[in-house]
Amino acid sequence: MLRAEKAGAWRRNLCGACLAERCVMRKGFGKLTAGILILAMTAGLAACQGGKMAGGAGNEQTSAEVVYDYEQELNVIDDNYRNYYEIFVYSFYDSDGDGIGDLNGVAQKLDYVADLGFNGIWLMPIMPSPSYHKYDVTDYQQVDPAYGTVEDFRNLAEACHERGIRLIIDFVINHSSSEHPWFTAACDYLRSLSEGSEPDPAVCPYVEYYHFSKEKLKDSYYPVDGTDWYYEGEFWSGMPDLDLSCETLRRDLEASAKFWIDLGADGFRMDAALHFEEGDTPFNTEVLNWLYRYCKGLKEDFYMVSEVWADRMTIASYYASQTPSMFNFDLADTGGKLMKAARGGYEASRLVQSMVNTEEMFREENPEAIDAPFASNHDTGRISNALSRDEKDMKMLCGLLMMMNGSPFVYYGEEIGMASSGSKDENKRLPMIWSDTDAAGMTKGPVDADPGITSAFPGAEEQLQDPLSILNYYKRALRLRNENPEIARGEIAIVEALTAGHLAAITKTYDGSVIAILYNTSDEPAELVLVGTELESMGIRGYLTTDGTVITLTEGTLSLPGQSICILK
Repeated sequence: MLRAEKAGAWRRNLCGACLAERCVMRKGFGKLTAGILILAMTAGLAACQGGKMAGGAGNEQTSAEVVYDYEQELNVIDDNYRNYYEIFVYSFYDSDGDGIGDLNGVAQKLDYVADLGFNGIWLMPIMPSPSYHKYDVTDYQQVDPAYGTVEDFRNLAEACHERGIRLIIDFVINHSSSEHPWFTAACDYLRSLSEGSEPDPAVCPYVEYYHFSKEKLKDSYYPVDGTDWYYEGEFWSGMPDLDLSCETLRRDLEASAKFWIDLGADGFRMDAALHFEEGDTPFNTEVLNWLYRYCKGLKEDFYMVSEVWADRMTIASYYASQTPSMFNFDLADTGGKLMKAARGGYEASRLVQSMVNTEEMFREENPEAIDAPFASNHDTGRISNALSRDEKDMKMLCGLLMMMNGSPFVYYGEEIGMASSGSKDENKRLPMIWSDTDAAGMTKGPVDADPGITSAFPGAEEQLQDPLSILNYYKRALRLRNENPEIARGEIAIVEALTAGHLAAITKTYDGSVIAILYNTSDEPAELVLVGTELESMGIRGYLTTDGTVITLTEGTLSLPGQSICILK
């Protein structure tokens, strides 16, 4: 990547028209060869206009594309540190015209995902289910017909692997559907018992697969029709809880895990791990450890990330399972540190200290822990709504997320600023907006979603053409992450002399290589004097600004615009 002084001198001699003539597009994620390539100006590289830098005082920003001579090659390591893109298949891309997204539709959009810089995909549940969201499974070894076939999944996995993308799927074992044959057979058996008889697992093994009781132990117990028995359904009656202490059930679940791994799945996202047994962390972590060890025996680089929707201390306790990742809910949603920091309500100095504390806390339980930071998912409101559709705040949040350790997760559509509405789940899972003018592949979305929810920002096709778009900011942030493996894997140390209030500086050290990341989360520009600090010999390696302003390093002073991030090496 260009040093700031070189970049500035180069761009001052180019106008927007000149730039447009010299643009050369690159696709894919292989190593870069020398030459002139295109980069979105939203990455922090301003196009010139009338001989002055766009975005400066008295100048309007231009959407001209910017020529950029990459000096840094991509350095993507083939391990379980990944950039994950979460996909709700139902609303993503429709390949057959029925209005419902499908696996073949995901396959058709793999180049889009890869070109953004993601090298991992998480598919929300794809197994047969009576509901649109498919978190109530009726068959653990099949694909829901609305999404395609088992062969479609195999082909999708192969297509992912050809592009260096790892594919993980939701594995929902806290509960099944009340329509699952295991549950219906168990209920039929209980109805067949004569009064006073006890169920015999030798006759019907499925009575041990669920939590049946003669007493209504709590409000989440529901009656088995036609009997005096009850069953537990912590989420609702249509999702009876599985009893994961049952060894016979575990053998069935192992067979299902093997089924998907053999088809090409690289890992599982474990739904509702906090609820395997309510309030029983030792049991729940043992369940995760059991399944992870089994799957690792089938696939050495198997990956698991678990949903433990709780505070940081509780999440840390689940790393005792010795499984790789837990979603970091401390960072997420409207009350999370990322959104607060993006809009200036949580100082950068506090954020980097939290990063250090979190890493230490998680690694104390599991030295191999890989944090899974995220800002939103299918259960939370969209970033656009949480940040009042403030485009700069949304970009800043992306930049903060992409500088985090571990494997970041991004919910589909966040890269284009899609909207949601209220607390209704269907409103959080609306159709991906591929284009404002071309309806190809657009899905109908969940039937019960509220009408009239519109995005404040263009679709993906239009944003790809606008270097200052949210999407191109995501591309640049992911590009920096893929150039610098220290970002995901590095040991963090705070540069105290440069950290106060909304300004912060850290170093990340990995495999003998050190980079620095400097943050300005305020709206005001700032200058940081590097002379006399451990960073004084470093040069600019890359940066992110929300409006195209250039970051410069002159005589040991780094000029950071408002809401910017700079990487030094």
